[in-house]
Amino acid sequence: MVSIDSHDVRDRGVTPVRANKFYLAAWRWHFYAGLYVIPFFMMLAVTGMAMAWIAHVDGRDGERTAVTVQETVRPVSEQAQAALASIPGSTLVQYVAPRTADVAAIFRVDTGEVATMVVVDPYTADVLDQFPRRSGWYDFMDTVHGDLMLGVTGDRMIEIAASLGMVLIATGLYMWWPRRLGWRAALVPELGRGGRAMWRSVHGVVGFWLSLFLVFFLISGLSWSGVWGEKLVQAWSQFPAEKWDNVPLSDDIHASMNHGPKEVPWALELTPMPASGSDAGRPGLAAGTAIGIDSMDALAREIGFDGRYQMNLPAGETGVFTFSRDSMNTDSTDPMADRTVHVDRFTGNILADVRFEDYSWAGQAMAVGIALHMGTMGLWSVLANTLVCLSVLFLCLSSVVMWWKRRPAGSLRLAAPPLPRDMPLWQGAVMVALAVSLAFPMAGITLLVVLALDQLVLSRLAGLMRALS
Repeated sequence: MVSIDSHDVRDRGVTPVRANKFYLAAWRWHFYAGLYVIPFFMMLAVTGMAMAWIAHVDGRDGERTAVTVQETVRPVSEQAQAALASIPGSTLVQYVAPRTADVAAIFRVDTGEVATMVVVDPYTADVLDQFPRRSGWYDFMDTVHGDLMLGVTGDRMIEIAASLGMVLIATGLYMWWPRRLGWRAALVPELGRGGRAMWRSVHGVVGFWLSLFLVFFLISGLSWSGVWGEKLVQAWSQFPAEKWDNVPLSDDIHASMNHGPKEVPWALELTPMPASGSDAGRPGLAAGTAIGIDSMDALAREIGFDGRYQMNLPAGETGVFTFSRDSMNTDSTDPMADRTVHVDRFTGNILADVRFEDYSWAGQAMAVGIALHMGTMGLWSVLANTLVCLSVLFLCLSSVVMWWKRRPAGSLRLAAPPLPRDMPLWQGAVMVALAVSLAFPMAGITLLVVLALDQLVLSRLAGLMRALS
């Protein structure tokens, strides 16, 4: 997000005349992309930073509620009964096992369309708290971060901003790339220059260092988006269900276990769920073992789910018990330990056991990428994300400061960078912006609209104003 005036071309050591046209074209694209992107990037930085800290300190669902450790843990079924009794007429949907011995268990119980999270002391089966599901500050921030609380419209607006962010990075790097002044000027801010030159130097250096991290955050975020993510990337990277040894499959896909915010690993969302009601799968429970939440919890522990994990109970006649542990849901700090297991509700047979190594390369990249993106890999990742978010906020605010210092005295008009004269559209920085946008459809559509507006309206309006002056 570098903003530069007419003197900046000489300051950056750009070759006059022809190269200046490319430079001014890049600056113009950078300016217009920034107009749209800045408010969204500020929102994403603030909400992303808030979510990382809330999840680390308090947990997403109250799962860090402290309890006094005792010698004996009550059966999970007894804890579940306490949760159900606290909400008359409710149905048990999910069990979230305690992360450590000194925190509470969480149960999700539903009454009609209303989902409630019930916090239970695992040693006494006492209900400690209850609250509507996805009603906390984390969830408010998550909804704003994901779609501005506007549903599909908000998702598309944010996808446009993230896609234009790639154009912003490409044009910013084009302008700040060292040509004659050397790498020191590109990598170390010149704080002694003062005024707008100092702001420009710090903005350019921070943007240069941040560019790689920002590309990572934008790509990992866009992978959840409705167009580039779901239609172009995720659809070609789903986990192949044929690896499940011909188990019967449900009409539902894994995304059916999402309730509001994303909860299912990216690689599995579009994959069909297995179905209960056959002899398929490998033995899980010992013969004659009664199937219930206690035996399912014992099975989960036996096959390696230690500490916090989530158990989703069967939904419908062909539904399955599902054990899951993934870093996206803060179950663990290691995305390479992600695992999802489905168990037949009638036989106790294990129908599917999906691990990190079973994902495609894209699924593995997303599992690690989302954990880094969300800062769920421990305190170090929260601190790293905080630094990135603060840097993004600085870039946005410094852009406004530089515009304020560059604008005509006493004027609040847009004062966009001048349109280069006699420059074919297919040359230079315009091609850089268009090439990037073609990889991201929402950016491409937006830039084509802006390009048409720029050439058909704004350029002629500028010429008319010059003729009248």
